This record gives sequence, structure tokens and C-alpha cells, in this order.
Amino acid sequence: MARTKEFNEDQALDKAIEIFWHKGYNGTSAQDLVNHLGLSRSSLYDTFGDKQKLFVKSLKRYQKQNLDSLKELFENSENIKTALTEIFKQAVVESLQDRITKGCFMVNSSVELAMHDPEIAKIVHDNQKTVEDIFSQAIKKGQELGQISDKQEARSLARFIFNNYSGIRVLARAGERDKQVYDDILKSIFALF
Repeated sequence: MARTKEFNEDQALDKAIEIFWHKGYNGTSAQDLVNHLGLSRSSLYDTFGDKQKLFVKSLKRYQKQNLDSLKELFENSENIKTALTEIFKQAVVESLQDRITKGCFMVNSSVELAMHDPEIAKIVHDNQKTVEDIFSQAIKKGQELGQISDKQEARSLARFIFNNYSGIRVLARAGERDKQVYDDILKSIFALF
């Protein structure tokens, strides 16, 4: 008779996101996963397969959660410029308050793995395109409402915003703690709007 699972897969994936985000793929051992998820090796491998498969599932879960939040933010926002500003301000707050300088799981995965792993590269690329599309649609809406300057094409601004957001997350991962650095970056970004 097959044993029933005695754990919640989504909760286990959330814990996997935590450890991979903190240590990276290459820095996370199988024992780290067993310890952090609180599962036996057999449960871990029976449920998720190998470390690579668990990482991919974790990254896709993280991606879905963040894309859903981003879409919801813009759908419920009356002022797109304010919403964009808040996204960056929140990234800065997280960067300055984060004890373990984790940055962004997707950006970290891009830097660590995308060049060597085609599956991760596809996830990262698809994420970039989707975020860019979300930003572009939001910026168009903001331009139509007169909240954002229309001197730049929405798609170009979306790419610029995505690139700068990613850069802020890389700075955070590298341990940047000087608030003035972030303030200068944000000031320059929003001067274009």
C-alpha cells in the first residue's frame, strides 16, 4: 500500500524558495534541502525528483506569485506612476533591511544559472518578457491618463524600468547598504517620467 504524503507540497516549495534564494542553486546541498524543508531524502526525491527539478518548480512558483502580484497592483492602481514608484521604493526598503542580502530570486537565478542551463534561461527570458509586457501596458495606461510623460515609447520605458529594477536587486545581493546610492538611482529613473 502506498504511503500518503504527510506534508503540504506548496509549503515545501516555499521553503525551497527560501533556501535556494538565500544560498543559490550551487550553494544549496541536498542536506540543506532536507534540513530546511524538514523532509526525508526519500520524501524529497519521491515528490520533487532531483535538486534541479525542485529548483525549477520553486523558481516557477516564485515567478507565478510575483507576476500575479504585479498584475494585481497595476489593475487596482489609479495612478500608474505612483505604483511604479512604490515598486522601486519597496525594493529599496527590502534591500536595506534584508539581513542576508538575498536580492531577487529570479535575478539571482539569471546571474547564476541562465548562461549554463537552457531550462532556467527560458524561465528567466519568459519572465523578463512577461514583466516587460505588464510594465508596458501599465505605462501606456499611465500615458493615456497623463500620469506619465509620453516622450518615450511605453515599451522602451518598460525595458528601462525592468533593467533598473534588476540592477537594484543585484546591488542588494552584492550587499549595498548605502541608502544614498539607491536614492540617486531612483531619482534618475523617475526623472524620465
